[in-house]
Amino acid sequence: MDWIIPIFVVIPLGLAFILPIIGKNRRVGDVLTNLATLALLCFAIYSIKFAKSTIVYKLGNWQPVKGIPIGIYMVLDGLSIFMLVTVNLVAFMCTLYSINYMEKFTDKTRYYTLFLLMLAGMNGVILTGDFFNLFVFLEIAAIASYALVAFGTEAEELEAAFKYQVMGSIGSAFILLGITLLYSYTGTLNMADVSRVLITKGVSKLVIFVSVLFIVGFGLKSAIMPFHMWLPDAHPSAPAPISAMLSGVLIKTLGIYALVRVFFNVIGTNPVILNTIIVLSIISMVLGILLAMVQRDLKRLLAYSSISHVGLILLGVGLGTPLGMLGGLFHLLNHAVFKSLLFLNSGAIVYSAGTRDLDNMGGLRNNMPVTADTSLVASMAISGIPPFNGFWSKLLIIFACVEAGRPWLAVFAIVASIVTIGVFMKLQKQAFFGESKVDISKIKEVPGFMVFAMIVLAILCVVLGLILLPKLRPIFLNPVVDILKNGLEYSVRVLR
Repeated sequence: MDWIIPIFVVIPLGLAFILPIIGKNRRVGDVLTNLATLALLCFAIYSIKFAKSTIVYKLGNWQPVKGIPIGIYMVLDGLSIFMLVTVNLVAFMCTLYSINYMEKFTDKTRYYTLFLLMLAGMNGVILTGDFFNLFVFLEIAAIASYALVAFGTEAEELEAAFKYQVMGSIGSAFILLGITLLYSYTGTLNMADVSRVLITKGVSKLVIFVSVLFIVGFGLKSAIMPFHMWLPDAHPSAPAPISAMLSGVLIKTLGIYALVRVFFNVIGTNPVILNTIIVLSIISMVLGILLAMVQRDLKRLLAYSSISHVGLILLGVGLGTPLGMLGGLFHLLNHAVFKSLLFLNSGAIVYSAGTRDLDNMGGLRNNMPVTADTSLVASMAISGIPPFNGFWSKLLIIFACVEAGRPWLAVFAIVASIVTIGVFMKLQKQAFFGESKVDISKIKEVPGFMVFAMIVLAILCVVLGLILLPKLRPIFLNPVVDILKNGLEYSVRVLR
């Protein structure tokens, strides 16, 4: 079944080149892009049946020479399948939403082209089996996202995109330097082969230095504190579906996923690395939500909240226990769903009311009932209110902290969750309840495709907790935990 692997890159990358030629008509771009993202989602869901195995696609069918891989490998396993489903689910919802939302922007065809390039880059990062192409795909996704943040071409968007590009380039430089040094030490770029060499040669001071470079580089990509400076400007400035992609999946793919894959499956983890991740996660989790409390700009509030939840995800992963990894990665999926929904809600408000300022809202529930109801669902999910999906992943992380003998970490997670409830109660009150500060008589619900995308994500916020059921968890979540738990066996599975 290795034929399915390159499809995740070929479809979006190929269509990104074709669209500018045949997509002068906006409707052509709408139809082709949504068919592509729907197809990718279907392929990702279909690939779940292979989650318990590891499938390797050798580009050009180059075979190893004396056991040493010399071609480009793409790897499909439980972790990559989990990420493919998450990324392509959010991407499909965002392209559906874009059909109506992006009508007010000048060039939809270029928007879809950049969107597909970003998606191809993310899928490539998830599937690549070598460091060189990890960097190439990472840059494809990052450069496309820089342009998408600036898509409105106003001063605010251009400034935010420039800051994002500068910080992103610094992160890429750290990653590239780490890859270069690792190559000089191991003589290979294949991840599985690097892991095998490191097991043989052992961890040296050079590898420790490379680990620091990767933590900083991927930390900048995932916007964990103190590497978060670009995010509070980039997320509010981007069009709403791009904000949803950035917060929902981009920072997780280029940052968290890459960090987890490199450390758990290639270099290997140790208490120092895991404790470093935990310290950064606590800083992000607590300060992120405290900064969200004082924001008046709706999308800026959501951006700081993303920093907090990235911290919560990394807290679970950093514990290094099966329950912690399960909770952290399940929260990655849940956060992708409810945070994408919240950014789409914010886009609906901007689309109809023309403002992101919470002080200029109020009473929107009467005029925008679907947006209000789906936003309430997402707010309860992100706050960890049962039975919504965010409750179950937060509960797993808290239990994992106690199980690991670190109940004080659970206290940080609980406090951050309580503050989150307060932040999103404020958001609901100021945006949808009470008296309006402006004339809302002409404000109405957003068009159909935007409504449909928000409803689907709201339904997922309610039902996603079901995948923890004993009959469903082994199909989707357990293979992800097994990949991390068995860590350096990655090289054996890939090179067998």
